[in-house]
Amino acid sequence: MKLLIIFLICIQISLPIPLVVNTWNFQNATKEAWRVLSEGEANKKDVSIEALAAGCKTCQDEQCDTTVGYGGSPDENGETALDAMIFDGDTINMGAVGNLRRIKDAINVAKYVLENTEHSLLAGNLATDFAKSFGFLEESLQTNFSLNQWENWKENNCQPNFWKNVEPNPQKSCGPYKPKENRLSNEILKYPSRYNSQNHDTIGMVVISGNGHVVSGTSTNGAKFKIPGRVGDSPIPGAGAYADSKFGAAVATGDGDVMMRFLPSFLAVEKLRDGVSSQKAASIALARITEKYPNFFGAIVVVDKKGTIGAACNGMETFPYTLANAQYPEGIIKYIKCT
Repeated sequence: MKLLIIFLICIQISLPIPLVVNTWNFQNATKEAWRVLSEGEANKKDVSIEALAAGCKTCQDEQCDTTVGYGGSPDENGETALDAMIFDGDTINMGAVGNLRRIKDAINVAKYVLENTEHSLLAGNLATDFAKSFGFLEESLQTNFSLNQWENWKENNCQPNFWKNVEPNPQKSCGPYKPKENRLSNEILKYPSRYNSQNHDTIGMVVISGNGHVVSGTSTNGAKFKIPGRVGDSPIPGAGAYADSKFGAAVATGDGDVMMRFLPSFLAVEKLRDGVSSQKAASIALARITEKYPNFFGAIVVVDKKGTIGAACNGMETFPYTLANAQYPEGIIKYIKCT
């Protein structure tokens, strides 16, 4: 079946469950998640978590937009690190990894955190050790592409970067930096966001089984040229994703450093709890951010437990999300206009 593309203007749509929805036009990820989910449904098995992991892994393997998986978004040291999360709306339990190094399959490491530990989030090199203990291969996440990005960035005086209130001037030179002696400023930056459609496109996915089990999750390689050690919104519950099977789920993408200050996914699901529509919930969650950060780049997709989808976005002309169900097993891309 040929992939369908539809343009919408802030209109929510309703589709019967079971259902897969994810951010951006990552249709192969959508199709793989739907394949796993539909096979489980045919065998009367709840495989919502497995479907989400399979879909996100597809994006990792395909290096979707070079912003998911290995070989993209190098940090200031030229290393790629990964963030991922799975959030179970039945149990309100989660598993996540942040700043995961030298392990390609971040989403399935997060799945082991969910299913085999009582923790919610593991990070850094010790998360790598955890993954190795479960049989994951330790290997470099660098590629020629990511190394070329890093070399070009250094040749361009390390522009752009994420430093402020330091010397030498971070807008003109590379570090090492040291704090300025004068009083530090925490004022909100008014210049355009450093994020765009190539920096970065987290895959956020919602899976709803036929019996109403709602699961959400994320996978990303984070912000390009981030300060080493940075963890973004993707593995943070309520920021990158949230789910409650009684009401629905939400996933977000874009400027994660801003989003984790507002927990837009949690807010959107709470609005569903209050009886607000999916579209209104998405708009409210986004407006909470843009009130303080008008140049914010990002989007949120909200799905209620019945399969009604709403989305909102800012800082770009249009935003795509992809869905699949029994009616659209090959996936359908929908574009919404942004504020």
